Formats: sequence, C-alpha cells, structure tokens
Amino acid sequence: MLNEISRRYPHGSVWGLRLAPAHLVRGRVVEQRWRWPTVLALATTVPAFYAELLDEPTPWLAKLAYVLAALVTALALGHTAARSDGLARHLSANPLDLVLVLGLAVAALLPESSQSLWALLFRLAVAGLTLVRMLWGIQYLITRGGLTYMLVLATSVLCLCGIGFWWLEPKAHTLSDGLWLAFTTAATVGFGDIVPSTPASKIFAVFVVMLGYGVVSLVTAAIATKWVETEERTIEREILRDMHRQMDGLRQELVVLRQDLMLALPPQPFMPDAAPRSTPAAPATPAAEGPAGG
Repeated sequence: MLNEISRRYPHGSVWGLRLAPAHLVRGRVVEQRWRWPTVLALATTVPAFYAELLDEPTPWLAKLAYVLAALVTALALGHTAARSDGLARHLSANPLDLVLVLGLAVAALLPESSQSLWALLFRLAVAGLTLVRMLWGIQYLITRGGLTYMLVLATSVLCLCGIGFWWLEPKAHTLSDGLWLAFTTAATVGFGDIVPSTPASKIFAVFVVMLGYGVVSLVTAAIATKWVETEERTIEREILRDMHRQMDGLRQELVVLRQDLMLALPPQPFMPDAAPRSTPAAPATPAAEGPAGG
C-alpha cells in the first residue's frame, strides 16, 4: 500500500498534495504566487465555521467565505496544473485539493450547523482538511532554530485565540478575559474561573488545545536548539583554537629542525662535471659464409 502511494505521488507529495515539478519553472512560479492567496482565503472559513454555530442567523458573509475559499483553491489548482506536467496528472497528484474544493462548495449549501448535526460534522471534517492545507502551504516558514519567529508565532496564535473566545464565549466579557481563557486552554491549565459554555466555544477550545500543544512544542524545541547550538559553537571554537595552537607549535618545530639539519650537514665542495667519455663502437662481426654450392 505504501509503495503504491509512493509510486503514485512521487517528488515531494505529502498528505495528498504535491508541488509543481522543480524542472518546470513556470509551474513552480505560479504555485508560489497562489500560495498566500489560497492560505488567506482558507483562513476566512475559520470564523465562518463558528458563525454557523451561533444561535443568531448566519450572516451571508459566512456562506461567501466558503464559496470564496473553494473558488480560490480551484483557480490555484487549475492554474498550477496548466503550467505543470499536464492537467490530469497534476490533479491526480493533489487529491486533497480536489476533495477540499468539493467540500467547501457543499459546506456553503448546507443548513446552519446550529440546526443540523450532520451539517456540523461535515463542516468539522472540512475544517480539518482546511487546516491541513493551510499548514502544508506555510510549512516552508518553519525553520530550524527560529526562536524569534516561534515566539512571534506563539504570541499571534494566543492573540487570535483570545479574540475567538471573546467572540464565542458569553462569559468572556472583555478581551483580557478571552486572552486569559485562551492561555489557560492552550497551556491545559484549566483554573476553572472561566470555562467554555457554548457548543461553539467548546469546539473552538478543542482546536486551541491542539494549537497550544503544537506551538508550545515548537517554542520549546527552538529554545533547546538555540541552547544546544550555542554550546556546540563554544566547543567548536575551543577545538579550533586548540588546533591552531598545536599547528603553530608544529610549524615552529619544523623550522627549528630545518635549521638544525642545515647546521649539522657538512658543506659539500663544488665538483665540476667530468667530460663524457666516448665508448668505442663494437667491431662488426663478419657474416658467416654459407657452404659453396655445387
């Protein structure tokens, strides 16, 4: 099964998604141009998902967000495929995008999630695919040891989660209450002073916990990497300094040995080359006469 998937989606295919081949420059450029518009369009479906859970009538902007995300994802997929190694081949290598476009279009047509359990479950599945697609689109931003970037990412995620709780949770009367609830939820502390009480805020809390685990792990790994790299650089500098010191000592010893050898060897007198002596040519031997013919 795994071998079949590897043969079907070669060259960087992950999660049912594949970049344009590197040797096709136009396809790779088009894919990079559509990267951020696709991520931003998919990000608009996050508030749309929770707007569907509120008891109030769903605004038309929530439906429009699903339609816009489906349209942008489809255009990005089709444009990249047209500039890559064939439309059918590129589409078959990106099945997640095809399923996501179809799911977003259906999610825009379903009734409100607060009135239909099946609509809620379907939109929840689409939200999971959307999250995977967004992470795949921005994975190149995650660098090894990027502590500053990770801290900015953690702060941004905390602020966004706080705004989300402020909007979805009736008990979070102020933005500071929303930020506090986001922090206690992401850190899995749970003091109990403010807890999610509505279906929308409870589902949102699940994603906040998942994001909290991921962000805290990334920040912790970045700090540990920075610490280890600092220690490694210090050790490497000490090793290089010791090597240079030893090489300088060896160079000085070689100079001293060369001087001692020059002093120990007696001076060689100058001997002109003797004239070359000619060697006499070897006498020619007469050929043996054969027997006389009769």
